[in-house]
Amino acid sequence: MKLPRRNFLHLAAGAAALPIVSRIAWAQTYPSRPIRIVVGFAASSSPDITARLMGQQLSKGLGQQFIIENRPGAGTNIGIEAVVRAPPDGYTLLWITPSSAINPTLYDKLNFNFLRDIAPVASVVRLPNVMVVNPSIQANTVPEFIVYAKANPGKISMGSATIGGTDHVTGELFKMMTGVDIVHVPYRGGGASLYSDLLAGQIQVSFPVTASSIGYIKSGKLRALGVTTASRWEGLPDIPTIGEFVPGYEASSWHGLGAPKNTPTEIVDKLNKEVNAALADPSMKARLADLGGTPLAGSPADFGKLIADETEKWGKVIRAANIKAE
Repeated sequence: MKLPRRNFLHLAAGAAALPIVSRIAWAQTYPSRPIRIVVGFAASSSPDITARLMGQQLSKGLGQQFIIENRPGAGTNIGIEAVVRAPPDGYTLLWITPSSAINPTLYDKLNFNFLRDIAPVASVVRLPNVMVVNPSIQANTVPEFIVYAKANPGKISMGSATIGGTDHVTGELFKMMTGVDIVHVPYRGGGASLYSDLLAGQIQVSFPVTASSIGYIKSGKLRALGVTTASRWEGLPDIPTIGEFVPGYEASSWHGLGAPKNTPTEIVDKLNKEVNAALADPSMKARLADLGGTPLAGSPADFGKLIADETEKWGKVIRAANIKAE
């Protein structure tokens, strides 16, 4: 049977609209079962803690359990690949950290392209690092450290939790922008061994996250010279930013939520709305502040720009310092 042109166009338009209608209906009923958030770090790590905090808030807002699945290994690449290969239905999400912006340059071959294969959902928190030195170092300020380091080239060691970690590249950025010659010493996972050597003076400087170092700073066991973020951190209000002495210097850790590419926009937007609502909650703000973080609310596009900008920034540092993954 030959349909009149008007009827044919009407039916064609209706057929084309069906996927849109079904996506909207799908988003309206989402979520209808538990959701997992894959974290590429071990339990009790900073990303794990912030992911669990957000998961609890999302469970309250969306009425379904958000399950944290720790998939550490290969600098978070194992966890990322698991999400890349997951169905784009909103039931498998990724906890994103700066590793996702560092790894594309740090690793020669990856089985995914992060910027292409992961859809940004929402940024969650920004966390400063802090430049700390052993008290034996004859420097009380960033300018004094630069002078001291230039007078002792190759004699100062900088410890980091791992090769290519945030504390490592943050220190390498400092080296590049100040021209100091200090030796990098990586530790497997950092933690107790790194701090033990830093406290003993076997290494002299490090750029750890504030949450793990603030106790040593407040007790006087380590001396803080500067925070790495663009603004001072309220947890150490008397400590200046490194950028106050090294113009243009800025580095930080940040966490957020992502999903496999092709996840319906309606689901991404729904999750983004819930994340931003959680970040506006005073109790959530207080919990993040306890970890040294500040809420980082924004749109999926805002988070996507942050990831792209950080990928470019750390790519330049990694190439210039010739950093290679273990």
